[in-house]
Amino acid sequence: MNEVVKTILKRRSTRAYTPSQISEEELHVLLETARFAPSGMNRQPWHFTVVQNPETLHRINEACRQVLLGSGVKAMEERAKGNNFSICYQAPTLILVAVDEQVHTGRLDGAVALENMFLAAESMGLGSCWIHAVSMLFNGGANEELRKELHIPAGFVVIGSGAFGHKAAEAQAAPRKENTITVLK
Repeated sequence: MNEVVKTILKRRSTRAYTPSQISEEELHVLLETARFAPSGMNRQPWHFTVVQNPETLHRINEACRQVLLGSGVKAMEERAKGNNFSICYQAPTLILVAVDEQVHTGRLDGAVALENMFLAAESMGLGSCWIHAVSMLFNGGANEELRKELHIPAGFVVIGSGAFGHKAAEAQAAPRKENTITVLK
């Protein structure tokens, strides 16, 4: 089995990180793998915002807590009530992916860019986790001040984000669902 396939099969969502920041080189690799993701008609409709400042991460966390508390989704509300609530599981780096809302494949293209970063992180021994709740911060024009602070371009929508850092523990694979493949020959 080649190294790419091994990395794909090994990768898990990390929900426990050490406080140690990723290196500049590791960050550069993550962003380059995102920039080189495939996109519909090679439009590359993305913008990446890297947040490593602890105060900014705290503000994002508290804004997400408020969104989850008002979400109407019991599981999200309960999670947000926790004393140790951290939307990105204490990861020292959060990368937001925003895409041009006029590009019809933008949301899918952004998701592919995130996946490239997740796989690159695993290949470097880093942890990562998809943090979709961050995208809820900006629905309907909410949190415009935070949006400006994060340099999210006008006309772009945040489709998701990734938490990145050094793993505090290895995660185990959840069982795979059966009967999810159909082959027609």
